[in-house]
Amino acid sequence: MEAPAAPYGPADPTPDVEITVTSPEQMRELGRRLAKLLRAGDLVMLSGELGAGKTTLTRGLGEGLGVRGAVTSPTFVIARVHPALGDGPPLVHVDAYRLSGGLDEMEDLDLDVSLPDSVVVVEWGEGKVEELTDDRLQVVIHRAVGDTTDEVRHVTLTGIGERWAAVDLSVLAA
Repeated sequence: MEAPAAPYGPADPTPDVEITVTSPEQMRELGRRLAKLLRAGDLVMLSGELGAGKTTLTRGLGEGLGVRGAVTSPTFVIARVHPALGDGPPLVHVDAYRLSGGLDEMEDLDLDVSLPDSVVVVEWGEGKVEELTDDRLQVVIHRAVGDTTDEVRHVTLTGIGERWAAVDLSVLAA
């Protein structure tokens, strides 16, 4: 007799959680709250238009994880490592925007070496880092485009893989 199947398989996504954010400070606070759910070995993929708030969210993650150094966009250095100030994991912040290749180019960054001991956040990582692990958290940030001063962002979080099957992401919307 076969055991019942798990509710989510290794590559199945958990239900999406959608959150509306109305200011950069709220985006940082979302990052701080999300940090409480993260642990070493987690891969977080951030996507959204330029100026959507990916780095602002990552800044909040860094604050929540308690890492050293100001979290800024790593666009020109590609990746920054922020060591933990306490017992938590370090934060590896990657901006893959200028990387044209897939996993081959990402392998030069040795993310597979960093991943087990760190929280790795990759901006613009779609099609480039999925092969690092079956488990990842996808965060998509939507904002109004065009000539607007609107600060409203719609953030969609999707946990993929066994790691995220038991994590209740809806606590972030509270």
